[in-house]
Amino acid sequence: MEITLLLLVGAAVLLLCIFFYYCPFFLWISARVSGVKISLIQLVLMRIRTVPAAVIVRALIEAHKAGLQDVSRDELEAHYLAGGNPERVVHALVSAAKANIPLGFKMATAIDLAGRDVFQAVQMSVNPKVIDTPPVTAVAKDGIQLIAKARVTVRANIHQLVGGAGEDTVLARVGEGIVSSIGSSVSHKQVLENPDSISKLVLSKGLDSGTAFEILSIDIADIDIGKNIGAVLQIDQAQADKNIAQAKAEERRAMAIALEQEMKAKAQEARAKVIEAEAELPRAMAAAFASGNLGIMDYYRLKNVEADTRMRTSLADGDALDSPTR
Repeated sequence: MEITLLLLVGAAVLLLCIFFYYCPFFLWISARVSGVKISLIQLVLMRIRTVPAAVIVRALIEAHKAGLQDVSRDELEAHYLAGGNPERVVHALVSAAKANIPLGFKMATAIDLAGRDVFQAVQMSVNPKVIDTPPVTAVAKDGIQLIAKARVTVRANIHQLVGGAGEDTVLARVGEGIVSSIGSSVSHKQVLENPDSISKLVLSKGLDSGTAFEILSIDIADIDIGKNIGAVLQIDQAQADKNIAQAKAEERRAMAIALEQEMKAKAQEARAKVIEAEAELPRAMAAAFASGNLGIMDYYRLKNVEADTRMRTSLADGDALDSPTR
């Protein structure tokens, strides 16, 4: 008998749990007390559709208390089923209404579904955000390298959050503007004297076009002097010219050596021909004697001429050797 009673009590408790899960009676009472018109059947249907009724009801209560009239239960459910965050959307709508920022429910849900934090965007519209740029390196016209850091104050542009570029694009454009501004300066001293000229030039280019932000100000936080890029480039160019000149000189030297070797080869060839001709001379003289074209007196006169030539050559060589000591 006691076991049967316990089973009945357990079954009753289980039925009550199932009933209160699918029929959130206390949540319905909370909504009605807060002034939100929603039926108990609608809450049951939310459970069946696996929609968290507590989230929807809390969002409806917040919107009702803030006086938002364009927020309905069906739209919040549809936004949740689409993968959005109804509570964050309502938070953003309430904040925008208090700050007099024009933001509708459709725009807020579109921003949320786009993957952006719509509540944070509204907060950034009220309280601008400061973004520090990484060090930007640029070279002035006098060849001196400058390293600049800037602080960009931006405010969220609600109407550009869907499809607008993010912070990375803003930083890239600001860096490009700083490089262009420094590069157009005649001297690096001019940039150091008037760093605000960089800010004015960068701001005048409208870098926030097509982005999800509105640039309020660009302040140069620090400028450091880097290398003398102009001198480095001149040294590199001089070294390259030197290497080219050395290569050309080496080419001319190689050609001169080749020409010298060729002339030596030709001289050796001519000397060989002379030696060969001198070797044929006794044979020719013998043939001349045999044929009678050369007489004995002619032979002796030839020998005298050779002896006289050798004497003159030796005397000339002796004079050349003695000339430095005179």
